[in-house]
Amino acid sequence: MRKMKFKGLLLGLALATSLFTVSAQNDFEIAKNVDIFVSILKELNAKYADEISPGDLVKSAIDGMLNSLDPYSVYYPESQIEDYRMMTTGQYGGIGALIQKYGDEVVISEPYFDTPSQKAGLRAGDIILKINGQSTKGKTTDEVSTILKGQPGTTLNVEVKRSTTGEILRFDIKREEIKFPAVSYFGLLDNRIGYIKLDQFTEKASSEVKDAFVKLKEEGMQYLILDLRNNGGGLLQEAVNIMNIFVDQNVTITETKGKIPEQNNVYKTRTTPLDKKIPVVVVVNEASASASEIVSGAFQDLDRGVIVGKKTFGKGLVQNVVPLSYNTSFKITVSKYYIPSGRCVQNIDYFDKENGNKPTKIPDSLAVAYKTKNGRTVYDKGGVEPDVITDEVVPHEILITLILNNLIFDFANQYHANNPEIAEAAQFQVTPEIYTQFQQFLKGKEYSYKSETEALLEQLTKVATEEQYLEKIDPIIKQLNQAIEEEKERDLIKYQEEISQYLAMEIVTRYYYQKGKIVNLLVHDPDIKVAKQILIDQKQYQSILSGK
Repeated sequence: MRKMKFKGLLLGLALATSLFTVSAQNDFEIAKNVDIFVSILKELNAKYADEISPGDLVKSAIDGMLNSLDPYSVYYPESQIEDYRMMTTGQYGGIGALIQKYGDEVVISEPYFDTPSQKAGLRAGDIILKINGQSTKGKTTDEVSTILKGQPGTTLNVEVKRSTTGEILRFDIKREEIKFPAVSYFGLLDNRIGYIKLDQFTEKASSEVKDAFVKLKEEGMQYLILDLRNNGGGLLQEAVNIMNIFVDQNVTITETKGKIPEQNNVYKTRTTPLDKKIPVVVVVNEASASASEIVSGAFQDLDRGVIVGKKTFGKGLVQNVVPLSYNTSFKITVSKYYIPSGRCVQNIDYFDKENGNKPTKIPDSLAVAYKTKNGRTVYDKGGVEPDVITDEVVPHEILITLILNNLIFDFANQYHANNPEIAEAAQFQVTPEIYTQFQQFLKGKEYSYKSETEALLEQLTKVATEEQYLEKIDPIIKQLNQAIEEEKERDLIKYQEEISQYLAMEIVTRYYYQKGKIVNLLVHDPDIKVAKQILIDQKQYQSILSGK
């Protein structure tokens, strides 16, 4: 059987050359190198000292080949087909839970609401010990995730250790078709401002945005915030369909251009819009990419809405998926896209001949100016620059340390175990009493961190040693380090508000899951506050769009 599979693999590789439509010279080079590759693979299979997996070796070779081009051309073997389906449809077969590495163990970090994991009773913090009797010890999160995923209707026996009690629990969980909505939350904020959080551009993204928009209008919405932060993109056509909610029929949203002219396309809106006048603010950040940049860039280029936040990622490349034999597939970069003004937002040049084809950031000096519909100046290269750039919020080192050491995660689990209910998600706050409990929880826990001042002092000590000044200034350095340590002991109080906000979000998630997390965060979100202010002040809103 193994020999038959191996022969089938070799046959598939040999036949692959017929798919290339390039020059005769390239045809010869491809045939020659495929022959060399197959010869090496055969020799390894026959003579290598240890047993090998031909499939794993071929995947490594394919991954290496594609990585030399760009990060978006990807090969999906049969074992990862669920991951690919998740990216395009928002669906997969599984139990519906996020998992994470916790030391040497894999734990449930977040069960999703109304999924098999949540309905069965799994909780955040549960340590996964066995799946169908198979130990998870030493396995990566990817390996455990692969085991948890599978055909809907099949049953898993999951053995966990409850972190808050140490109790060993066993659950029989039937896999279901897990459907993640593209719109994770929508609702009416104050001052009749609607809010839609779009997480991904899957095949139902536009219909979900449309449904949310209609419901918000029925509730009295007069303004809209469309949140595309941390949305890495997805299906290009869905971006066009979403724009069609807000702009006239037959408006060009994007154009793709690649090597093959016959495959170049112009994407226009095709139907009558729902509302082409409602004021819109689109919120973006550094992780808004691809289809998110088509939408935000089109809103900007057409002067249809104000963009708020941070400069977007800068991915102006388009991929097509090619089905392959044996239930595998291949995502290949085929073109660049251009938004209504004619600009491309691609930030990285992956085909820089002068740099040995190594990826290079396109310098700002090469940016070309374009004009929006109203004549405002915008630039290509490097993403979409917001009309209103918000302040960068950098968490303090103590908060980062508490998160990375899972101390906030652990406390939230403990709080949930001891408190059967809390206030509504929008109202819940970490009170001084809860924060005192958190401080008590931290006693004896390791969460040391190095402040920026300490890092600078270390550098000073190093330089002083090299220049032979240390002996004279060492008492001063020791005094400064002592003062820093004393201040660090007070950081829990000094940054109580910042820590409390994150702690509240983590606790709320235990009771109200993903929607509750969003609702709680919106209360303090600085970008949303700016967006609301702009919408309420329509004079400012119109001034931004007119460029005056």
